[in-house]
Amino acid sequence: MRMYPFILGLFLVILGTVWSCDKPESPAPDCTNCPDDSGVIDGPYNPVDYVFDLPEWMPDPIIPGDNRPTEAGIALGRQLFYDPILSADSTQSCASCHLQSLAFTDGRVFSEGIRGLEGTRNAMSLVNLGYNARGFFWDGRSKTLEEQALVPIEDHLEMDNSWEAVEQDLRQHPEYPQRFRAAFGIDHTGQLTRDLVVKALSQFERTLISYESRYDQIIWERKGFPTDSEQRGIELFFIEDNQSLEHPGCSHCHFNPHFTDHGFKNNGLDSVGTLTDFDDLGRGGVNNNVYDNGKFRVPSLRNIALTAPYMHDGRFQTLEEVLNHYSKGGHGVANEDPNIRPFTLTERDKADLIAFLNMLTDTTFTQKEAFSNPFER
Repeated sequence: MRMYPFILGLFLVILGTVWSCDKPESPAPDCTNCPDDSGVIDGPYNPVDYVFDLPEWMPDPIIPGDNRPTEAGIALGRQLFYDPILSADSTQSCASCHLQSLAFTDGRVFSEGIRGLEGTRNAMSLVNLGYNARGFFWDGRSKTLEEQALVPIEDHLEMDNSWEAVEQDLRQHPEYPQRFRAAFGIDHTGQLTRDLVVKALSQFERTLISYESRYDQIIWERKGFPTDSEQRGIELFFIEDNQSLEHPGCSHCHFNPHFTDHGFKNNGLDSVGTLTDFDDLGRGGVNNNVYDNGKFRVPSLRNIALTAPYMHDGRFQTLEEVLNHYSKGGHGVANEDPNIRPFTLTERDKADLIAFLNMLTDTTFTQKEAFSNPFER
């Protein structure tokens, strides 16, 4: 009788052993976000704050409290900006539509996405984005740079990807997990998310500051003098008293040092019967304010000679066409900016104004290595 417990125990051990040998293996779990050794990211995390090296007259850009720039974060954002890994077929990057040589525009009326389809608005320059606190895109639909960077990835007319696919590609990449750790201190691939991708991109984009044009050197740094034509152009551009002079001036919307007020204006492009008749509602299509229909962002004029074609729909190919448009004075639509009114602009006036606008070209900006493609070094 005393042997029964022993025999019974031995039988159960043998039975368990046989059962365990015959049991089929369970399928491996999806451990994309599992905190196991396969997703652990090794490497240093010693963030160094980025210091903007700007002249006294140029303020620091606006920095959100939850995305302080670091050297590692900016370097990561630069690499992501130029890496086609963000698009569905790995053929296009952010830089495909924003070329440094063209002040981060692409020279096209409408950019072409990975499917060969064109967008519906002209690609805006990325110059001095860090100073804008009034929303991004031509219609201001994204409040922050971080929000703006979320959009092109999933736009069917642009990169036509999904953020889930982007996250997976970056997590499985041989280098990016370590680079995200160096920038943001993550220790597992599951923490590599779209939020960190757009934070890195935004950190890089906030460094794209133009402040070394010929105009800046002469006006702010007191180095050299404008030509007679440039000086006349400056005087025409900066006319302030639009009540007593025929020419309304341009600086009501494009003033120092950024040459934009970051606002939204109807600048007299289209003749419509009512405010609901615009083909593109612009700002009004975002905030549903009918009085904002047909209003679009006031772009910066820095590097304007490099960013043709002009306007939200790229309708003007030259600066002379732009000046001709403004001299005609719009169409009298109810919400046109009050400074849109006809005035005389002679051929000499146009030549002088264009001479001034050419002064805003910043070749240091368009050639700066820190803004260039890191894959081509």
